[in-house]
Amino acid sequence: MRKYFLLVFLFSYMLINAQDNTADNNSDEKQEEKKWKMGGNFSFLINQASFNDEWLGGGTSNYSGNILVSYDINYKNKKITWDTKFLGDYGITKTKDQEFNRKTNDRLELNSVAGYQVGDSKWSYSTMLNFRTQFANGYEFEQDEQGNEIRTLQTEFMSPAFLQLGLGALWKENDDFRVNISPATGRLIFANSRFTTTPGYVDGDFFGLDEGESLRTEFGASFNAYGKFKLMKNITMENIFNLFSNYLEDPQNIDLDYTLNLVMKVNEYISTNFTFQAIYDDNAVKGFQVRQVLGVGLAFQL
Repeated sequence: MRKYFLLVFLFSYMLINAQDNTADNNSDEKQEEKKWKMGGNFSFLINQASFNDEWLGGGTSNYSGNILVSYDINYKNKKITWDTKFLGDYGITKTKDQEFNRKTNDRLELNSVAGYQVGDSKWSYSTMLNFRTQFANGYEFEQDEQGNEIRTLQTEFMSPAFLQLGLGALWKENDDFRVNISPATGRLIFANSRFTTTPGYVDGDFFGLDEGESLRTEFGASFNAYGKFKLMKNITMENIFNLFSNYLEDPQNIDLDYTLNLVMKVNEYISTNFTFQAIYDDNAVKGFQVRQVLGVGLAFQL
């Protein structure tokens, strides 16, 4: 599955580059180029604090770094639209007295919606795809009886991984504002079986998977919304909102995933980024998972 997504992304990238490099004045070819829009942002954020041995105010030397990538591919040809967004976030922090690095951020996500316009309206018949996982291992940290730091593996790349495919209707104002409703959505949850075969494992403990299983199948409804707004000069706010209800089990327990990305551009190469994400999935934990990242760093247009 991972190879499939990479091939689709690379194929789209090569196709668009091939169009951009064509130095032909033919009007038909120019029109073909206008069908595709492609672009995104890359940010590298870093924070650091250092204290010498004589510092009396308290504090521990530490550093952290975060990489954020957001990339969009938009296609429109008459009544057909195809919008794809790639999100990649990864960050680590290291404190002087800790033996191991800690992850501060880890996200790999692909969203794609294809639509066929209904008449002259803003509605389209649609099919959607959402894929989510993480880049690196996730650990729980503790101390042994001697006070040494130990860590226990909790998650890893493709464990868990979520794949949604749905059919429904798309309402699209433009590339920066759209809503997709899919009353028929299948969701697959993948994981390495070693996470469900530990001694004393209880069915459903690891993202809803039963003992010894590496795949969970769900069927339900999904709601996906995307909005990107310019609040003021050099300040952009991006909102990504996803809901899912499983018809087959506890449909009243709706999974929620909301992300806010705020980019405050200082100049062409420096920006301040703020990311807030809230997740509710009762198969993972009985409560909200919340993360936020704030930093100043280098930023580039892709």
